[in-house]
Parts: sequence; C-alpha cells; structure tokens
Amino acid sequence: MKERSIRDHYPCSSPEKDGRQRKNIRHGEYVRIELKKDQRSGVLTAGRVCEILTGSATHPHGIKVRLEDGSVGRVRYIGSPDSLE
Repeated sequence: MKERSIRDHYPCSSPEKDGRQRKNIRHGEYVRIELKKDQRSGVLTAGRVCEILTGSATHPHGIKVRLEDGSVGRVRYIGSPDSLE
C-alpha cells in the first residue's frame, strides 16, 4: 500500500493557508481543526482561534490550537467564515 502524506489528506489551496506553519495562524481567525477523538474519522470542527498551543514554528500534523468554544485540535484548514459552512 502506498504511504500517503498529510498533504494528501488535507490539501491546502495556497502556502498562506498551510495549517502546519504557525506564522499562518492568527488569534481570532476562522479555522477547521481535527480533534484527537476524530483522527480516525477525519471529522473537522470549525471555529475561531482563541489560543495557539504549539510553540514551534512548524508541526508536520498541524499546529495545535484552542478554539473559542474550548475545543483543542490541530489546524487542517484556514479560511474565512464563508468557507466553514
């Protein structure tokens, strides 16, 4: 079986929207995250970034954030509120 990269599962439309780089994520920005419990199913949770938890500049599985509703997960998509529906 061919090994797939995280990029294959979660393609980004541009480098500015790459959730694996901390510099692309801002407080209050709309994102979709993958919660730990949803890693197998791939279900994404949408919301606004309240806190950036990953301290390093990059992470191969996505930068970990806390949303305003308290959900914690890794960023898979960065976008506007319109793109979250």
